[in-house]
Amino acid sequence: MSPPARPPVRTAWLVAGLVVVALNLRPALTSVAPVLASIQASLGLTAAHAGLLTTLPVLCLGLFAPLAPRLAARFEAERAVFGVLFVLALGTAMRGQFGTVGLFAGALLAGAAIGVIGVLLPGLVKREFPERASLMMGLYTMALCLGAAAAAGLTVPLRDAFGDWRPALAAWGGFALVAALVWWPQLRGHTRIAPAPSTPVRLMRSPLAWAVTLYMGLQSSLAYIVFGWLPPILVDRGLTPLAAGGLMSLSVLVQLVTAFTGPMLATRLGRDQRPTLWLMLTLALIGLLGCLYAPLGSVWLWVILLGLGQGGQFSVAMLLIVLRSGDALTAARLSGMSQGVGYTLAALGPLAVGLLHDWSGTWHGVGVLFALVTAAAAAAGSVAGQRRVIA
Repeated sequence: MSPPARPPVRTAWLVAGLVVVALNLRPALTSVAPVLASIQASLGLTAAHAGLLTTLPVLCLGLFAPLAPRLAARFEAERAVFGVLFVLALGTAMRGQFGTVGLFAGALLAGAAIGVIGVLLPGLVKREFPERASLMMGLYTMALCLGAAAAAGLTVPLRDAFGDWRPALAAWGGFALVAALVWWPQLRGHTRIAPAPSTPVRLMRSPLAWAVTLYMGLQSSLAYIVFGWLPPILVDRGLTPLAAGGLMSLSVLVQLVTAFTGPMLATRLGRDQRPTLWLMLTLALIGLLGCLYAPLGSVWLWVILLGLGQGGQFSVAMLLIVLRSGDALTAARLSGMSQGVGYTLAALGPLAVGLLHDWSGTWHGVGVLFALVTAAAAAAGSVAGQRRVIA
C-alpha cells in the first residue's frame, strides 16, 4: 500500500535529506587509507594495527546494525537518524584527537553510527517510495559513492593544507552536523514503521534472506578491502600518496555511474537481478587484478573498471533488500539482518589483507583473496538475485 500523497516541497526535502545523510556514510571509512602511512609513522602503528584500524569501523557496522530497529521502534526512524548523526559527527572528529585512543575510539563510534543509519534508510525508502524503489536506491547509493570519493580525494590535500593528518580526519565530522540540519524537517509529521503483523516473516529461517545477507556481506568485504588498502598497494607499486589517493578517489567517483544506473538496469535486464549482479562482480575483479599486476601506466583504466563494478554491486545489494521484501517492516528487518550479519562478515576482509601482508611482505595474496570472495559473492547472488519475495 502506497503512503498518502505528500506536498511536493515535503517530498523534495525528504529526497534532499536522504541524499545529504547518505553523503556522510562513507567519509569516515575512506578518509583513513590515503593518510595511513602518515598515521603509522606518527603513532608507530604496525601493519596489523593498520588492518585493525580499517577493520574496526566495518565491524561496528555489523555489530550495531541490530540496534537500529529498536531505536526506530522507540523514537521513530526519522528521529533516530537525526540523533545518530551527532554520534557520527563526534566519532569522526575524535579520530584527530587524543592520539591512538582517540583514533580507535572515534573509528568505533563512527562505524556504530553508520551501521545504525544505514539500516534505517532502506526501510524509509520502502515506506515512502514503494513505486520508485530502484530510482531512490540509485540516488542513495550514488550519494554514498560521492561522499566516499570526496573523502578519498580530499583528505591528503587537507593534510597538506593543515600540515598534519589529525585535523584532516577530524574535519569530516562537520559535514555530519550539516546533514543533521538538512534532516531536521523530517522530525515532524511522521509515524513509526508499521507495527509487526500477527505472523511476522521468520527471516532467520529463510534461505532467500540468508542469500541476500551473504551477498551483502561478501560484496561489502570486497569494497572495504579497496577502501582500506588500495592506496597503500599503489604507493608500494611506486605512486606518491597524493596520486594513490587521487586514483582511489577516481575509482570511487566512477561508482556514481553504476550506483545510479545499476538498480534500474537490474530491474530491466532479464527476469531478475542475476545478470547485472554477475556483470558488476566481474568488472570489480578484473579491475583489482589490473591494479595489482598490470603495468603501472595503465592503472587509471583498472581503477575505473574497479569503480564501475563496485558501485553497481553495492547498489544492487541495497536494491535486493527492498525487492525481496513484501512490506516496509520486512524491508527494515531484512536491512538489519543483511547489514548486521553482512558487515560483520565484511570486516574480516580488510583484517585478512593486513595479516596476509604482514605474513608475506607482498600484496600477491590480495588477488587470490579477492577472487575467492568474488566467487562466493557470485554464488550467493545466484540465489538472492532471483525474482522472489521472502515469505
